[in-house]
Amino acid sequence: MKDKGKQYLFEEASVPRSVLTLAVPTVISALVMVIYNLADTYFVGMLNDPIQNSAVTLAAPILLAFNAINNLFGVGSSSMMSRALGAKDFETVGKSSAFGFYCALISGVVFSLIYSFFSGFFLNMLGADADTAFATGEYLKWTVSFGAAPAILNVVMAYLVRAEGATLHASIGTMSGCVLNMILDPLFVLPWGLNMGSAGAGLATFISNCFACGYFFVLLFVRRGKTYVCIDPRKFKPSKNIVLGVCGVGIPASIQNLLNVTGMTVLNNFTSVFGPDAVAAMGIAYKVNMVPMNISWGFSQGVMPLISYNYSSGNYKRMKKSVVFTAKLSESFLIVMSAFLFAFSGSVIRMFMNNDAVVGYGSAFLHGMCLGLPFLCMDFLAVNVFQACGMGKKSLVFALLRKIVLEIPALIVLNYLFPLYGLAYAQLTSELVLAAAAVITLYGMFKKFGGKSVNENEALLSKENETEAAAEDESESMSTEKEEL
Repeated sequence: MKDKGKQYLFEEASVPRSVLTLAVPTVISALVMVIYNLADTYFVGMLNDPIQNSAVTLAAPILLAFNAINNLFGVGSSSMMSRALGAKDFETVGKSSAFGFYCALISGVVFSLIYSFFSGFFLNMLGADADTAFATGEYLKWTVSFGAAPAILNVVMAYLVRAEGATLHASIGTMSGCVLNMILDPLFVLPWGLNMGSAGAGLATFISNCFACGYFFVLLFVRRGKTYVCIDPRKFKPSKNIVLGVCGVGIPASIQNLLNVTGMTVLNNFTSVFGPDAVAAMGIAYKVNMVPMNISWGFSQGVMPLISYNYSSGNYKRMKKSVVFTAKLSESFLIVMSAFLFAFSGSVIRMFMNNDAVVGYGSAFLHGMCLGLPFLCMDFLAVNVFQACGMGKKSLVFALLRKIVLEIPALIVLNYLFPLYGLAYAQLTSELVLAAAAVITLYGMFKKFGGKSVNENEALLSKENETEAAAEDESESMSTEKEEL
């Protein structure tokens, strides 16, 4: 690798040090990103207008749909890059990053055009009615019609930078946009500023995403010659192995997020029947619950390059230790957060809107949601291990189990049995099953690796070290060998 410090981190540093070095910046970035998502809800909530707050809630599935593209080209390309790094296939690393970048850019532009031409259809699908349609449309005008491309591109670029171990830079780029958004929100939303309401929150989001993209472009320019991340259009020549390698992981990850959008749309449509207060409360409870969820996801995402690298290089023992350490860390955090949110649910909801009806609904919703948190850890970790190892089919099975088989049917059944309040317990129902499936699947996977990981790993690692030494002296000849991967 060009960066010997990153090579030491992947191969030789203690597992706790490697995991924390890679995961902590990603976790902090995830936390800031959740706070940034809460910022729209918080500042719009200060208007004490359930319609304005409902607009932000109803728009959320469209913004969540961005993650389908982020995962297709972000998760897919970064997994391909990390695995290629572990195999010392540096040409594939550059081509994978260029493929992910330009596909994300094209997809963002197409997403904007589709929404702009069919905005009426999308607003109706989201559950907006005569009261909430205008406010929801104004928010989406800035975040989607104008903002889809920068919103998608800055996340995908963070994935590409993180793939080679530069998690701190990836996190700084993401956080820079988040912090700017939190600064701009009150200026654009509140009466003492531009008094734009939910539209102001959308404008602040658009500007902040553009700023984050700018950070990554500057970073890649400054680090040129020191990074394998490549956005040179001449490298954007999709070959069969690049497309299959990226899409094999990216498509299941993308489907997973599309199913999340479907689940959230079903949830919002069920909730909207009970009026703006219930919709606003569900939106606040959902976003509060996303704080520990995203932090747990950050642990799993942060350790992905380490898992990919050691899987590709054959060091399964180090890979297993990384997964076990991450699981212990994440699980401990989720248990504490679940207890806190259950005990102080009413106070937490009131922080966002001082409305007794909204607080009453939101507190009940948060009770149900936070009970599922401790079971999320193994589900998230298993999916990220599958993605890191290029096992797209396994991650797709988990996505289908979560939404199609478990959560969406649970929403329908629980809403029928316990109208409105039963909706909050759908996540708990699905995660109980998924946590058990994750433990069983990971155990079986590592048991299979364990039988051949000692002697074979040493031989593989020795061979990879020799390959790397040869690459430094004969970089011109490496491209022919890399086509064989």
